[in-house]
Amino acid sequence: MNRLAEILDEAALTGRAVPRLTDRAALDVPAAYEVQRAVIERRRERGETLIGVKMGFTSRAKMVQMGVDDVIWGLLTDAMLVESHLDTSGLIHPRVEPEIAFLLDRPVRNPADAAAAVGAVAVGYEVLDSRYENFSFTLEDVIADNASACGFGLGPWHSPRDVGNIGLLLEVDGRPVASGSSAAILGDPVRSLTAAARLAHAAGIELQPGWVVLAGAATAAVPLPAGAHVRVSGAGLGHVEVTTR
Repeated sequence: MNRLAEILDEAALTGRAVPRLTDRAALDVPAAYEVQRAVIERRRERGETLIGVKMGFTSRAKMVQMGVDDVIWGLLTDAMLVESHLDTSGLIHPRVEPEIAFLLDRPVRNPADAAAAVGAVAVGYEVLDSRYENFSFTLEDVIADNASACGFGLGPWHSPRDVGNIGLLLEVDGRPVASGSSAAILGDPVRSLTAAARLAHAAGIELQPGWVVLAGAATAAVPLPAGAHVRVSGAGLGHVEVTTR
């Protein structure tokens, strides 16, 4: 698993795509998550700190497309948090999608308590970047690749509220490119939060106070070019912006 993790880690560091891991090794889902954890451990050894989790395959259409019946997840580190500018020159297949984010204010020891642990909510975005050649991967490949996690940004935090049907708009250079409702995230982003707690608990990870949970995308991801201004807004939640270079 360490060798497979090294391959993905080097791909991310150098910005060079690699063949699918499943073309060279037999991977099932548990093994893929072992690779994911090994990738994150390499990042932690370089000084990065875990600050949350991200969810994937949170729409029924995506589950059907990938032939799965459950969500996947990845881990977020402090190095992934984007402020106002993002350098895309070292990325391979950058894409961006609008998100609903939760901020936890207490540890989550029981998945049933996840919703009660939310201290704030925000609109956000996630930058995805698959490390595989031709943007081609299986379920196991994308899990091993930390669910394509690359970066994320957050708008202003708001007190906890109902986010079950928040209108989200993604604009690039002032032009609307995607819009949708947070209801596309498992019917309600809180369900994704609960799923995150369930998967973390099964993996022996306790969601911590101060951690962020990205609930998943409300729209399809769109290509993220260099030299662009991206804005994501959510009804009642304000907006978040980033400029790429």
